[in-house]
Amino acid sequence: MGVDEELARFERAILPHLDAAYNLARWLTRNDHDAEDVVQEACLRAHQFFGGFHGADGRAWWLTVVRNTCYTWLERNRPRTPVVAFDEHKHSSADPGASPPSLALRGEDRQLLHQAIEQLSPEYREVIVLRELEGFSYKDIAGITGIPLGTVMSRLARARERLQKALAGPASEEPHRDL
Repeated sequence: MGVDEELARFERAILPHLDAAYNLARWLTRNDHDAEDVVQEACLRAHQFFGGFHGADGRAWWLTVVRNTCYTWLERNRPRTPVVAFDEHKHSSADPGASPPSLALRGEDRQLLHQAIEQLSPEYREVIVLRELEGFSYKDIAGITGIPLGTVMSRLARARERLQKALAGPASEEPHRDL
């Protein structure tokens, strides 16, 4: 395969998914400019190793490269944030009818949703972004993140519970007044 053909194949596999790559990097880095840097670095890495890509799903392969590049970038440029241990009582659901996707779909306070996602630890944030915002299957998320399918499922459940609690919290804490 010629250089031009290889470049065209690379562009067909990667370019349609630049928005998804930026979206994932933005949520993991929590910064627009850092996300741009990560995606640019990921493009260089993907191009360097593209000869080894023989799959049909360029999107999953590309987002795996972005994810790995992002974590490498974070280790080099940011101190590690401590992971908060899961506490069953503290993180249990308050209102089963207020699921994060339904709140987002209803358009109720998108800024609150954005802030709640930002507050998630990286391992929860990445699975929520890949599933709810990018629409990946559990199996694809397991492949992208390199974690077992059961871990994907439990992280998603815990991330959803934390989002649900964060989104339901302020509304349930306000006193009700009769006018």
